[in-house]
Amino acid sequence: MRELRILIADDEPAALNGLSRRLAAMPGVRVVALCRNGLEALEKIRATQPAPDAAFLDVAMPGLSGLDVVRALAPAQRPHVVFVTAFERFAIQAFDLYAVDYVLKPFARERLEAAVARLRDRSQRRAPENERLDDFLNANATQPSPDRVVIKDGESILVIPAHEIDWCEANDNYVRIHAGQKRHLIRMTMRHLEEQLPHAMFARIHRSAIVNVERVRECTPLGGGEYRVTLASGVRLVVSRSYRAAVLNRLQRP
Repeated sequence: MRELRILIADDEPAALNGLSRRLAAMPGVRVVALCRNGLEALEKIRATQPAPDAAFLDVAMPGLSGLDVVRALAPAQRPHVVFVTAFERFAIQAFDLYAVDYVLKPFARERLEAAVARLRDRSQRRAPENERLDDFLNANATQPSPDRVVIKDGESILVIPAHEIDWCEANDNYVRIHAGQKRHLIRMTMRHLEEQLPHAMFARIHRSAIVNVERVRECTPLGGGEYRVTLASGVRLVVSRSYRAAVLNRLQRP
C-alpha cells in the first residue's frame, strides 16, 4: 500500500491533535505537518518536499481560511483537499463536489476512514478532479470577509484587518491601501478591490477612491454637486457627483 502523506491545518489545538492521532493510527497514513493557521499551512505546503499528498484544512481559520489557502495555490501545487468544519451548511454540498471530501467535527472514525479511502482512490486520477476546485473558488472569490481582506500579491498573501483600513486610492494599474501608518501598493483594479472589501464598511466615493465610512468625520458640499469628506486622520477626499447620492445615504444610516 502506497503511503499517504497528509498535512493538517486547524486553529483549534484539540481538533488539530485529535485529527492527527486518528489519521496517524490508520494503516499507510503518515501525518507530515501540523499547522495552527492558514498562513502556516500555505508555507508548509509550498516548502515540504516531497509535497503532501493531501491536506485536511479547517474551513474557518483566522487570517487565511481553508478556502483562502487553496485559492492561493496554483493548481499544480495543490494537494488533494479535505475540508474540515464544525457546521454542516449548504456550502458543504459544494465542498463535496469540488474537493475530495469534507469531515465534520467532532470526528467520527468511520467518516475519516471514508475520506482517506476517497483520497487513495483520487490519487490515481489527480489532475482532472483536483482542478475542478477552480470552478468553486472562482465562483466564491468575490464574497467579502466580514473582518479581513485577503489579497494575493505575487507569491505573497496579505491579510489586512478590515477595520484598520482608512481608505484606498487608484494608482495607475495599482491600488494603494491606507491602513493607519501602513501603505500597501497592490497590482489590482479598484473594482476588484471593492468586491473584496466588506460592503457594510466601505463605500466608493470616486472612480479613484474608496473610504471606510466609519472613518468619515465630516461631509461638506463643494458646489457643482460634489462633496468633500474628512476622515479621522485628517485626510480630505472629494465625493464625485456619480457617487454622491449613495455616499450620503450611507452616511445618514443609523
